[in-house]
Amino acid sequence: MHLRPSSDPNRFAQGLFDGLPDRYDVLAETLSLGQNRRWRQAMVDHVVPTAPARVLDVATGTASVALQLARRTPALVAGLDLTEAMLHRGQANVVAAGMQQRVELTAGRAEQLPFRDDTFDALTFTYLLRYVADPAATLRELARVLKPGAPMASLEFLVPRNAFWRGWWWLYTRLVLPVAGALGGRHWITVGRFLGPNISGHYRRYPVRWTIRAWRDAGMTEVGVREMSLGGGLVMWGTKAGG
Repeated sequence: MHLRPSSDPNRFAQGLFDGLPDRYDVLAETLSLGQNRRWRQAMVDHVVPTAPARVLDVATGTASVALQLARRTPALVAGLDLTEAMLHRGQANVVAAGMQQRVELTAGRAEQLPFRDDTFDALTFTYLLRYVADPAATLRELARVLKPGAPMASLEFLVPRNAFWRGWWWLYTRLVLPVAGALGGRHWITVGRFLGPNISGHYRRYPVRWTIRAWRDAGMTEVGVREMSLGGGLVMWGTKAGG
């Protein structure tokens, strides 16, 4: 199985993630060297203090962030994802957690959200912008459904800036990830081979400084950035203008 980004990133993302749900959460921790959970917590930390009533989690996958939001805030949480197979696993996780009354999952595209303007008190998204055709337009769409003054926070992989750690990161993503992916089967080997080059390619096109500017152009203020784990992860946050 060979996966390459196509002219239709949505279709590509569906093909990439269709075979992953059963072991996604365990292997996400394995492939991030145990950092994925800490990164997600750091992202949600930027939403919790506002005690939102309604939160949207985009690219919710197996609903791990949506469930954390439900546990740490009083919010009703809407989780949206493109891939039906991931949503099925996510719904099973919601039921297992007894959160059916607090978390509702739905299929949809981040580029065209099925919600009205100014609907949500907070929004999170995880590992999203590498899988959309127009990250700037997607950020504008995410900001559209936020109420003025509401926070938005995100998590993404990052390429370390320090040359020493970047070298180790390159070896890990090009050599270790494909081997570690074998724990999950053939499809995970493919994902392991894809991930490093995809991350590098994304930041060649859209460096962090570009992304900060895109957040601001989308109407977000007080945009902040935190590099995690020696530069392997990136948490961003901001507040929608007008609050």
